[in-house]
Amino acid sequence: MLEDLRVMEAIAPEILTTIQERYRILQNIYWMQPVGRRVLADNLAVTERVLRTETDSLKKLELIETSKSGMKLTSKGEEVYHQLGHLMDQLFGMDRLERRLADYFGISRCIITPGDSDRQEKVIEEFGHLLWDALNKQLPIGENIIAVMGGTTMANVAENLSILETHNRHNMFVPARGGIGEYVNVQANSVSAVMAMRTRGNYRSLFVPEQLSSATYDSLLQEPSILEVLNLISEANCVIHSIGRAIHMAARRKMTEKELLMLKQKNAVAESFGYFFNESGEIVYRIPRIGLQLKDILNIPYIFAVAGGKSKAKAIHAYMKNAPKQTWLITDEAAANEILKGLSL
Repeated sequence: MLEDLRVMEAIAPEILTTIQERYRILQNIYWMQPVGRRVLADNLAVTERVLRTETDSLKKLELIETSKSGMKLTSKGEEVYHQLGHLMDQLFGMDRLERRLADYFGISRCIITPGDSDRQEKVIEEFGHLLWDALNKQLPIGENIIAVMGGTTMANVAENLSILETHNRHNMFVPARGGIGEYVNVQANSVSAVMAMRTRGNYRSLFVPEQLSSATYDSLLQEPSILEVLNLISEANCVIHSIGRAIHMAARRKMTEKELLMLKQKNAVAESFGYFFNESGEIVYRIPRIGLQLKDILNIPYIFAVAGGKSKAKAIHAYMKNAPKQTWLITDEAAANEILKGLSL
């Protein structure tokens, strides 16, 4: 039965989505019956108009009935609901894993794709598709400023985005930081430019190194073009970033042998935004930098962290202890399962 549904999904992807959405409606009516449309819509986090379309269909199928007191399942509806329960558990077990991981980290949402991005390149491509879908649903109308971090994951993700521009939504992509001396195509400047081109948005570049002396930093802040981009970064309402393994990122940053030894002695396992974290999520080292700081993202409404692979489980686990509650984590099943093994990390 499951394989049959998967085959049907391949030719008509909306089938499983429709089944899942209608099952959720039946489930919530079953839990709350009799229930009014407004209360049900709030509980499902959908608009009343969207809900009305679905409940009208369920009523025509004789699965629900309405009265002055609200909606409830018919006897046929209860039978279908109970029969669907086991199927839903098999079909959408990933949803439970996503909720479990989001609850564990105390963040808004986790989106998990099957596979292990350490071993399957297609999984990283899927990260891009999932990020595009999340941005398309979450970015508000009007002007958005999206600050983007660099890295190999971000570079691959950028290549798999699609159009986000609409007649009433415009997006400006900016690098969240200066360059760190790595390959040009994975620097934040390049990644934000590719994202802008793929989504039909605009972008601005920040042509300064990440690590600077105080005197050089102060002098650069006098440059109008640099100050303009830094101001845009400070006004960002969306951030897209990855999470790196500490020693790997230290090597990419060309840190000294002394600094590498220090990070190992302090058991650093994760890096993001120029901060290094140990397994407990404590900050053990910070690189002075131009651009977005960890504290700057606390009040940014839309935050998307993209990282996966079993090898990054410790890094994700450590950083997410510091992630703002509004963060959405996009990861893969291998990382999620490794993280939720808990103490075995």
